[in-house]
Amino acid sequence: MTDVVPSIGLVEDLAGPQHPEDSLVNHSEGQFFLNEAFKIIVDEVLNKGTDVQQKVCDWKEPEELAQLLDLELRAAGEPHHRLLERVRDVAKYSIKTSHPRFFNQQFAGVDYHSLAGRFLSEALNTNLYTYEAAPVFVLMENEVLRSLRQLIGWTEGDGIFCPGGSTSNMYAMNLARFQLFPEVKSQGLCGLPRLAIFTSTQSHYSVKKGAGFLGIGTDNVILVKVDDGGCMIPEDLDEKIALVKSQGTVPFIVSCTAGTTVQGAFDPLDRIADVCEKHKLWMHVDGAWGASVLFSKQHRHLLKGIERANSVAWNPHKLLLAGLQCSALLLRDCTGLLKRCHVANATYLFQQDKFYDLDLDIGNKSLQCSRKVDCLKLWLMWKAVGSSGLEERVNKAFFNARYFVQELKKRKGFYLLHEPEFLNICFWFIPPSLRGKEGNPDYQEKLAKVAPAIKERMMKKGSMMVGYQPLENKVNFFRMVVLSPLVSQEDMDFCLDEIERLGNDM
Repeated sequence: MTDVVPSIGLVEDLAGPQHPEDSLVNHSEGQFFLNEAFKIIVDEVLNKGTDVQQKVCDWKEPEELAQLLDLELRAAGEPHHRLLERVRDVAKYSIKTSHPRFFNQQFAGVDYHSLAGRFLSEALNTNLYTYEAAPVFVLMENEVLRSLRQLIGWTEGDGIFCPGGSTSNMYAMNLARFQLFPEVKSQGLCGLPRLAIFTSTQSHYSVKKGAGFLGIGTDNVILVKVDDGGCMIPEDLDEKIALVKSQGTVPFIVSCTAGTTVQGAFDPLDRIADVCEKHKLWMHVDGAWGASVLFSKQHRHLLKGIERANSVAWNPHKLLLAGLQCSALLLRDCTGLLKRCHVANATYLFQQDKFYDLDLDIGNKSLQCSRKVDCLKLWLMWKAVGSSGLEERVNKAFFNARYFVQELKKRKGFYLLHEPEFLNICFWFIPPSLRGKEGNPDYQEKLAKVAPAIKERMMKKGSMMVGYQPLENKVNFFRMVVLSPLVSQEDMDFCLDEIERLGNDM
């Protein structure tokens, strides 16, 4: 296995002089504060925060936490020694998402090359809208987007980094509508027919959120049935599109999911593409979670057909550990649709008589004006470990997830919701008091309380974090998300042991 996480010593070297007197001699007061704050960050977040012997969280109730943090903002500034105490408190009482036993969300762990990129982009404080303001990052973003498109299977195309996968999904909806009805940009919604979006019942909530935001309406998001594993059923999609058409509504986009939030399901993209081509609809793939599987030769079959999509949302800050936020929208379009849809011709920023190629002013593609540099963290990490290192990272996550499932099946009281195909492991823990009582009328009600109670205990103990939720008619179950390369088989065993320890007396 390639070492994709360098030793912490490399980060400690960045912290500058180790003695305050040296800093006072060589740096301004502000630089001294920054230097000392950086050492606290290294110690509390990167040393303790990744140490399996330390807590994932030091839980406090809101009132107590507010008092500990001294949140009040005052007229007079405070001395640096107190501010450094606040820095340490912020680090101490925050959730350690880089901890090997943080399994709560679809991001975890830390890559130090990416982290260096995040430090650098923050220090440079660059606004990514014109070549004159961000020459390095305009070229870098274009190259990173090109490389991501190649993994999808596109030799040409377009794209932009967005502030999260939800925004990427909304961009796709806006582009699909603009392509069909370009007059919407100038005339608004009044002249449009009723439009319909199609997505699965287990797709991300951003689809409905986007429909509301764009004025399409959440009632016009048509939910397509899924199978037991959470994958969209193409036959139901085809039937629902035909029904909507017969009622005079205009369907314009199908939003598929590659790696659903809860079950980690991959919609059958090839078959959905057939339906989209039949009805001439824009096909969008929300691959925020699952698109990174494209790096793995062993597992990329899960995304068979993705090259037929019109657009793909991809969050490298999830499985690849690029760090929040790093979210790309990728397009197969080569006609400048992204720019035509969003350009506003601001002459104070996008002058037409500049001395360089105006296509390098990429801000015209964005809904934002101010836009952070999100490509550097991914570029630096990718340069460091290569595509092969990222492939190993993906494969290791699959290996750990399969190990967890294998061990779970050996234990009494653990039941899978469904055999996982990805890194989401959904399961119930049945405490001894409920075993054999499945037929009791209050069984489901009692089972629904188990996961929340165990979650409360693990949070207050600080031992680990695992999410839970209900799904349709299924009561609360755990959702284990395995992705960090810091995770070992011992951590997998600990998770199962800890759930048993915390839940056996319920």
